[in-house]
Amino acid sequence: MEPYIDAHSHVWTPDVAHYPLAEGFRVADMDPPSFTAEELLAQCRPAGVGRVNLIQMSFYQFDNSYMLDMIKLYPDRFVGTGIVDPLAARPDEAMRTLLPKGVRAFRIAPNYSKLEVTRWLEPAGYAAMFAAAAETGQVLSCLINPDAFPEINRMCMRFPKTPVIIDHLGRIGVNGTIVPGEVEALCALAKHPKVYVKVGAFYALGKKTPPYTDLAPLIQRVVKAFGPERCMWESDCPFQVVRDQYTQSIDLIRKHLDFLTADDKEWLLHRTAERLLFAARG
Repeated sequence: MEPYIDAHSHVWTPDVAHYPLAEGFRVADMDPPSFTAEELLAQCRPAGVGRVNLIQMSFYQFDNSYMLDMIKLYPDRFVGTGIVDPLAARPDEAMRTLLPKGVRAFRIAPNYSKLEVTRWLEPAGYAAMFAAAAETGQVLSCLINPDAFPEINRMCMRFPKTPVIIDHLGRIGVNGTIVPGEVEALCALAKHPKVYVKVGAFYALGKKTPPYTDLAPLIQRVVKAFGPERCMWESDCPFQVVRDQYTQSIDLIRKHLDFLTADDKEWLLHRTAERLLFAARG
């Protein structure tokens, strides 16, 4: 099997009869109209990527059915990051139920708590999720901007055994500018040994233009702070391939960052994700 792991990609199907969209979403919102598991594999396998952590797509909200079916269909290829409602009665029970189905992580984000970003992790359901993850080894994967970092810091102090991932380099540079204070705020989270960072979504950060080398100082700072053992590469497909190419994302790590050693690249391209997301869980 191809050696690398993509720590973050979405899939969806135009078959909305079998996999209906959540309330508030329309077929027109699906752009591209189709990005099935098979279409993802056709993109990633030629680039040497044999396994992928699938991220539940917001089109489906809390119905993880399509992702679960793809994990069941391709158990050697996929694990998943699901979404459960933190405002529901027992989100921790939902987490435990999904573990044997290959769901190794859960997306959390301020919009699900329906509170302002300064308080986004206050709902009791999030505390239950942090506690459950500390026991199951499932990971809480954060789609956040830098203004949400303080709440992560607070909860990591309260639940130091809970593994947490910051997606997309904390979305630093999404407006085109890498703000040094935001970089330092992200790196400050490295004091929590169970916090990890996904290094990717390059198409959306900084100059947003291949080969994305303008992001090198940001990536270097993050890898130095967290260590390569807590960093993992992600494509964020299909959005990576709407305008750019899949290989342009992985090649930033493979070919264009001189500060990465061969061992560093091994961690970013598969060893971190293997250990955190693909290792067998109880």
